[in-house]
Amino acid sequence: MLYHAYEFHRQLAKPVRLWANALEQAYSSPYNPLSDTWFGKSVAAGAEIVARLTQNYGKPAFGLATTRIDNETVEVNEELLLRKPFCDLLHFHRDTTRRDPKVLVVAPMSGHYATLLRGTVEALLPEHDVFITDWTDAREVPLTDGNFDLDDYIDYIIAFCRYLGPDVHVIAVCQPSVPVLAAAALMAEAKDPRQPKSLTLMGGPIDTRQSPTVPNDLAMRNSMMWFRQNVISTVPLGYPGSMRRVYPGFLQLTSFISMNLDRHVNAHMRQFEHLVKGDDDSADGHRAFYDEYLAVMDLSAEFYLQTIEVVFKEHLLPRGEWVSRGRRIDPAAIETALMTVEGELDDISGIGQTKAAHALTPNIPGARHVHWEQPRVGHYGIFNGRKWREQIMPRVRTFIRENDAA
Repeated sequence: MLYHAYEFHRQLAKPVRLWANALEQAYSSPYNPLSDTWFGKSVAAGAEIVARLTQNYGKPAFGLATTRIDNETVEVNEELLLRKPFCDLLHFHRDTTRRDPKVLVVAPMSGHYATLLRGTVEALLPEHDVFITDWTDAREVPLTDGNFDLDDYIDYIIAFCRYLGPDVHVIAVCQPSVPVLAAAALMAEAKDPRQPKSLTLMGGPIDTRQSPTVPNDLAMRNSMMWFRQNVISTVPLGYPGSMRRVYPGFLQLTSFISMNLDRHVNAHMRQFEHLVKGDDDSADGHRAFYDEYLAVMDLSAEFYLQTIEVVFKEHLLPRGEWVSRGRRIDPAAIETALMTVEGELDDISGIGQTKAAHALTPNIPGARHVHWEQPRVGHYGIFNGRKWREQIMPRVRTFIRENDAA
C-alpha cells in the first residue's frame, strides 16, 4: 500500500508541477515586462523550485564524452560489456593506445544510480582504464528474472572480476565494501588466478560496531520484522517489475534528506536567492547536484533485508561467522594489497568502520596495507568533489600503480 500511496500522491502533484512550469515560463519570458523586476524574478524563482521539487527524476546519464590524457583531449565511449538482470558492466573506452591500470569501480546499490559516481570516474579516467557496475532499478526487473540478494551481489562481483581479470584493481565505494571484501576472500580461498590485484574500500561499513552512526543505530534499534512491515513494499502495476517486493528508492531518499534536513532547506533558499540575483553558475550547480541526488532506484527486498541483518545487525563479517551459499567468508585468505579510505566527518560510515578491514586480513604483507583518513570531509566528499580529485584520488592512483606491477 505504501508504494501505491506514493504513486497516487505523485499523480496528484502533476498538475501542480505543470502549473509551476507555466508560471516560471511566463515570468521569465523577455516579452513579460515584469520579468526584469524583483517581483517577476521572485515568482519565476519560486515556481522553478516548486516544479523541480514535484518532478519525477529518471536515471541520469554519465555524460563523460572526453577526458584529458597527456595534455590532449581524448574521446570516451561508454560500452556495455555484460548484461545481467540486476546489473550492467560498463566500460569507459578511451580513444588511446596508452596502457593504464584496469580499474573496476563497484558502485553502491543503496538507492542512487551508479551515476552518483560520475565525479569518481571522471577523475580516474585520465590515468586508468575504468569499468563500473551499473545497478538496475529493481522495479524495472520482471519477476521472471528471479530474486537478488547479498549472495547474488557477491557472485556478480566475482563474475565481473573473472571477466576482467587477472589484472583488475577493484574500488568499492561505500556499501559494496562488504560484498567486495567477501568476493575477494572467496576468490583468494579458491586460489582463483583472476582475483583482484588490489582492493580499495572507501567509506564502507566493514564493522559498524565502530563509531556507529544514525543509520547504524536505526538498524540496531529495530527488529527485522519492523523492517519487513515498515519499509518493504510491492511495486505497483505499470512497471516491468510489478509485484516485486522492494525497498523503495523514495524511502531511502527521505531518510537521506531527514538526516540533513536543515542543509537541504538552506540549499533551496540559497537557490531562490541565486535565481533572483541571476547568479546562473551557482543556480546551475544546484540543479546539477539535485538532478542526481533526487534520482533514486528501488532495491530488491531480499538484498536490502539480508544486508541489514548480515552487515548492520549481526556483524557477521568482522565476527568471522558469515557463510554465503555454504561458503565461509574468511578475509584472512586475502593476500592482495588493501587500501581503505575514510572521511573525518562521515555521518554514514563512521571512523574506523572501513579501517577494520585491515585487522581482518592479517596475511597481507604489512607494506601492502594502506589507510588514509581525509580531514574535514563527509561521506560524499570521499569520492566526489575537490578533495577527492586533489587529495584522495592521487593517493589511490599511487596505491594502484605500486601494486599493478606486483
